[in-house]
Amino acid sequence: MVIAADLKRIAKVLTDTSRSNRRFLFGFYGLMTFVVVGFVLSPLSPYDPRRWNMVPRDKPPSLEYPLGTTSTGQNMFWLLFLSIRNSLVIGLVAGAAVTVFGVVIGLIAGFKGGLFDRVVMLIADIMIVIPGMPIIILLVFLFHKHLSLLFLSGVIALFGWARPLRQVRAQMLSLREREFIYTARFSGKNIFGIVFGEILPHILPWTLAMLANFVLISIGMEAGLAVIGLSLSNEATLGMMIYWALQYNAIFRNIWWWFLPSILAICFLFFTLFSLYTGITNLITREA
Repeated sequence: MVIAADLKRIAKVLTDTSRSNRRFLFGFYGLMTFVVVGFVLSPLSPYDPRRWNMVPRDKPPSLEYPLGTTSTGQNMFWLLFLSIRNSLVIGLVAGAAVTVFGVVIGLIAGFKGGLFDRVVMLIADIMIVIPGMPIIILLVFLFHKHLSLLFLSGVIALFGWARPLRQVRAQMLSLREREFIYTARFSGKNIFGIVFGEILPHILPWTLAMLANFVLISIGMEAGLAVIGLSLSNEATLGMMIYWALQYNAIFRNIWWWFLPSILAICFLFFTLFSLYTGITNLITREA
């Protein structure tokens, strides 16, 4: 019954065309477009887009090469698709790690209280105070030769879980005093049954908004690391496309098709994720 009600609620949201819901729909369908491009169309490339000298160099956009080619002999069309996929992987993995850890530990700490809650909040406060970006730069620099998509995602997530944890705990402190929680306790449910069966559904929309927000942050952090040369040099990401364009002076050589598609993709991806985040937030506020 609960699952059926949730499905009806999702269907209602997706078919609602009111002004307050348009931002969410734009973000949702925009993100689905990026997912299709990155995970469905990208594998259709006839060759590895990362390999150099696969096509003629510095060719402007044409029917044969819709987005042109680079000075390293790469097809920008397929390289962009692969870069979108890898950037989404970094964002989704880091965002999922932060969201799951922050929500789970925050819910348990807020519900359980006591020493466990105090220790968790002490660690969270320390992580918030510590400047994350300089340490991320240092870790990426130290392990630069061993970087992978998952490792980079983990490093980004390492300094992002504290704030969501605090926010979830604050919501838990309010929810745990509701009457339905006392009813669940008297019925004999254990802490995990109450936390994940009774409380988690109430904060699920907020959790999805937090996930969209941190996916955006993670992609932006990777792009920033890439521009200064501290991302995955052997992989294709939106940030690394800009890095290589800068290394080969594409701007000064007027090879605009090398850097412009990646910049536009990042901007549109950011706008899509921001619209999704604010759209979910507006829906939560409207239903509250």
